[in-house]
Amino acid sequence: MSKIIAIANQKGGVGKTTTAVNLAASLGVLENKVLLIDADPQANATSGIGIDVDQVETGTYRMIEHSAPVQETIQTTSSPNLDIIPAHIDLVAIEIELVNLDERELMMKKAIAPIKEDYDYIIIDCAPSLGLLTLNALTAADAVIIPIQCEYFALEGLGKLLNTVKSVQKIHNPSLSIEGLLLTMYDSRLRLSNQVVSEVQSHFNEMVFKTIIQRNVKLGEAPSHGESIIKYDASSKGAASYLKLAQELIKKNKN
Repeated sequence: MSKIIAIANQKGGVGKTTTAVNLAASLGVLENKVLLIDADPQANATSGIGIDVDQVETGTYRMIEHSAPVQETIQTTSSPNLDIIPAHIDLVAIEIELVNLDERELMMKKAIAPIKEDYDYIIIDCAPSLGLLTLNALTAADAVIIPIQCEYFALEGLGKLLNTVKSVQKIHNPSLSIEGLLLTMYDSRLRLSNQVVSEVQSHFNEMVFKTIIQRNVKLGEAPSHGESIIKYDASSKGAASYLKLAQELIKKNKN
C-alpha cells in the first residue's frame, strides 16, 4: 500500500525541502522504496540529493504536462531505495500553461497513477506558494506534512494553509488528511523556541509530530555537498531527528 505525502508550507525557509529530502532518504535507509518528486521550481531537492539541475532534461515539468511518460522522468539517486523526479527552473512556466486546461489540478495525480504502487512512499516537495503546482501536489497526495519553524512568526500563514487544505478536501481530494505538523529549527537554548513548541502543541495536540527537528549546522551543510544528512553525517543530531521522524511516520501508518 503506497502513501503519497506532500510537504507544504507557503512560507519559505521553514525546512520544507530539508524535510522532503531527509525524510525521503531516511525512509529509504529504513528499507522502504521511496520516490521524491521535486515540485518546487527552485529545484533545491534535486540539487540537494546530488543531481545537476542544468542536466535535467525530463522531470516534473514534463510529467505534469503529460509530454513524457512518468517512467521516463524518474532518476535513481545514490541514496538507498530512493528515486527522484527532478525539477528544473522551467517548472516556473507550468502554472501559466496549466491555467486554461480542464481538470488542471488533476495533472500530477493522473501522471503518477501508473507508478504509485511501485513505491511504499512518494514524497512531494511543494513550492513555497499556494499556486497551481501546490494545488496539484495536494490533489495527488493522500496526506500533507506541514513544517513549522520554531520562530516568532511560525503560526503566521498557517491558517491560510489549513484553509487551502480544507478547500482541496472539499473540491478536489476528499481523502486528503493532515499527516502532521512538524516543528523544525528548534533550539532548546532559546526561550522563544520553547514557547512556540508549547503553543503549537497546545493548539494542535495530536496533529503535531512528537519528533522535533533541532537546529543543526550539519543539516545546513549537507545540501551544498549534494547529499542527504544520512549520507553526509549519519551520526549528527539532524540525521537522528529525521530517522526518528521516519520511524514515527512508519509506525503511524501501520496502526
